[in-house]
Amino acid sequence: GPEAPKPSEEAEVGLQEAEQDWAAAKAFYDNLVTKKPRPPKPQNAITVAVSSRALFDLVEERRIYQEHGVEKYVEYQQKNENVTLKPGPAFYFVKALEHVNARLLELYPDDEERFDIVLMTNNHAQVGVRLINSINHYGLTIERFCMTGGQSPIGYLTAYLTNLYLSADSEKVQEAIEAGIASATMFTANKDVSYSDTQLRVAFDGDAVIFSDESEQIVKEQGLDRFFEHEQLNENKPLAQGPLKGFLEDLGKIQKKFYAKNERLNCPIRTYLVTARSAASSGARVLKTLRSWGLEIDEALFLAGAPKGPILVKIRPHIFFDDQMFHIEGAQKLGTIAAHVPYGVAQKYHKSS
Repeated sequence: GPEAPKPSEEAEVGLQEAEQDWAAAKAFYDNLVTKKPRPPKPQNAITVAVSSRALFDLVEERRIYQEHGVEKYVEYQQKNENVTLKPGPAFYFVKALEHVNARLLELYPDDEERFDIVLMTNNHAQVGVRLINSINHYGLTIERFCMTGGQSPIGYLTAYLTNLYLSADSEKVQEAIEAGIASATMFTANKDVSYSDTQLRVAFDGDAVIFSDESEQIVKEQGLDRFFEHEQLNENKPLAQGPLKGFLEDLGKIQKKFYAKNERLNCPIRTYLVTARSAASSGARVLKTLRSWGLEIDEALFLAGAPKGPILVKIRPHIFFDDQMFHIEGAQKLGTIAAHVPYGVAQKYHKSS
């Protein structure tokens, strides 16, 4: 057949220059004595971009911004820059990612394949001091900041090779999803619960989250019986991937690094599939799809339409991803931090707020 087109010389030169830049920066930092691990290269890292309103509780600050405008907001933040911000909905998830990083560095001190947390915010740089002070107060390792001064951060997400973007702004999340970036809108739990300090727990819905929304479309348009019939007929045909498949894959890659060091029973990551599907009627296709992708999920819970909230109380995930606000609200009420993925046919039926 015809030869595949070669990348343009310009692109190759650009890549070479980027590698030289990294090599120069590495050489510079290698000469500095520090016990702090350097952030990994974006090409090697699993980059999780978090907005300031997802990382911290900025409800009062948001109110000032909306009622009095940007100047009063900036002034308030500067006056209070030594007042530590309280944790927001993504805070404990970020803490758990950092625990996984600490374990990885013990086992693989020279490996850069780990999580890199980037604070991606459309705040103005003048607010940065309060954010830095709060991050240092909690001992978080967030070295990369992107403060866009009111502009959309979506272009920077692509530049940072972002694997997951978490924000409290549903419009920004929608924009990121449309740009092909795994993203979710964070919602605070309505009750305080304790989270594991030693194991990152991530729960995923199936359809329109890990998988595409093709099956949900059939449920909405043709009803449940037709859906069951369709899933059994297509049991051996893998579902197409959904927006969060890549992040589940990233978690699986990191888990395998622990398994390789005989740490399976002590792995600091656990993944859960929490789906409204019925196991008997439509479960086989889901499990066979995961198998065809070479992905393991630690626990699969098929609820056959039962509410997800009580199961999530038992799991206590640091984050639960779902495409339907109905499930997000149910999880919130019982104390689960939930993240809405605005993808697929369900969005036509319930617009996210």
